[in-house]
Amino acid sequence: MIGTILVPTDGSAGAEATIAHATEFARTYGAAVHTLYVVDTSGEPPAISRDEREDLLAPSERRGREATIRITDRAEELDLKAAREVREGTPYSEILAYADEYGVDLLVMGTHGRTGADRARLGSTTERVLTLADVPVLSVRLTDDDGSAPETISYDRIVIPTDGSDGAIRAAETALDVAEKYDAAVDTVYVVDPAPYDLEDASRSIVGLLTEGGRNATETVAEMARDRNLGVTTAVRRGNPADELLKYVSSVDADLVAMGTRGRSVGSGRLLGSTTARVVRRSPIPVLSVT
Repeated sequence: MIGTILVPTDGSAGAEATIAHATEFARTYGAAVHTLYVVDTSGEPPAISRDEREDLLAPSERRGREATIRITDRAEELDLKAAREVREGTPYSEILAYADEYGVDLLVMGTHGRTGADRARLGSTTERVLTLADVPVLSVRLTDDDGSAPETISYDRIVIPTDGSDGAIRAAETALDVAEKYDAAVDTVYVVDPAPYDLEDASRSIVGLLTEGGRNATETVAEMARDRNLGVTTAVRRGNPADELLKYVSSVDADLVAMGTRGRSVGSGRLLGSTTARVVRRSPIPVLSVT
């Protein structure tokens, strides 16, 4: 169950969708909405007086108050319990600490889409939290402006990638909880990654074994979905995991991707773990990452 949702914010424009998804989950689960702004002091000059420090941090603290009030006001308009706080420190560390202190069940964070070389590296606060958090993280694409919130939020179709690992099963269980709450249709997908193998030259038996492993992995999740009386579709694809997943998401007009942050590094290659980060960076729809 989700009882407390944390929405970290840096005051960026384009966060309306993030707030909308957070409050939708809160309304559905009857959860409280907490919001946190962290004044980043990680690059603070070592030799600085108290007055100079106050002058340096004042604009960020003011921005933090405004950003957190904006979110709590939105939550309270929907009759949701809300709390806000402004802290100082390294953003990802303070977010994780706050989540631990208040028993947060879900983090909802905005993420900027990245292209080119940026796709290959981690570094943003969202990605650090995604990697280190002990609770699920819902990543929502920030828009390019401060536009209005989406008129409606729906989770009618949820895509659950799997590689057959224990981590993938844990992620599927969380995803299916959400699917059951929203009576969503489920797609479970396995991608045979050619990177660890030269599949063009591999024997048909090797390709067949990998494909059969994918069928078994997706069928495991499918059975879990059927046990909850959810409609489910299975698919096995071949190619770069992130690319194939995003193509699939687009082809079925999915509303949410739910996947693990840690998985096996053979068989389906990097379907989970680094692939999750790549999907988060590029996905036009929210991604629920589960440790």
